[in-house]
Amino acid sequence: MAGTNGTIISVNKVRKSYYRDTIEIPVLNNISINVPEGEFLALMGPSGSGKTTLLNLIAGIDRPDEGEVVVGGVNIAALSESELSKWRARHVGFVFQFYNLLPVLTAYENVELPLLLTNLSKKEKHEHVEFALKLVGLSDRMYNKPGQLSGGQEQRVAIARAVVTDPTILVADEPTGDLDKVSAAEIMELLDRLNKEYKKTIVMVTHDPRAAEKAHTVRHLEKGELT
Repeated sequence: MAGTNGTIISVNKVRKSYYRDTIEIPVLNNISINVPEGEFLALMGPSGSGKTTLLNLIAGIDRPDEGEVVVGGVNIAALSESELSKWRARHVGFVFQFYNLLPVLTAYENVELPLLLTNLSKKEKHEHVEFALKLVGLSDRMYNKPGQLSGGQEQRVAIARAVVTDPTILVADEPTGDLDKVSAAEIMELLDRLNKEYKKTIVMVTHDPRAAEKAHTVRHLEKGELT
């Protein structure tokens, strides 16, 4: 999936603004960044600096006003909404600050959700889910619902859900932001392992310097510009 030079994500001269009524609020200004395959990149910066916007552009949740975002050789900014939705389902694993698990479903069912969009057989889906939950150390809790799990366990379920489709990239938005120190350290160990053992390319937004220590590269955003 990588580009010719081993680059998996290429953001070229991207600008992004939001509008409040008729007032334009610039968020990203002429951003360019290349991420090699297998990289673990942390994006840091104050609130409102554009970190999450950049992450959302890379993940195909949002579109740039100008410039291009190329992931695995595909200029995702040029895809139609339906193409983009299919592309995201296949190529991006999402980890959010507040887990985004469905409370009425078990851990197993939450992890299985992204596979419902695939053509895998029931047996293959089962194997994928079991492997993902084993990977995050929760084989024994697969039939528990989120309310029966700790915050750290919920985030591990969310990571299992993010990797169950074997995505091209993992994007994590403040993955330790809602966790205590011990749980946060466990989550960062898990992301580190996914990067080192399973060669997952990870782009993470964080305010936490301890979390950023696990990344290979840390880039700072300041008022919509990379420093």
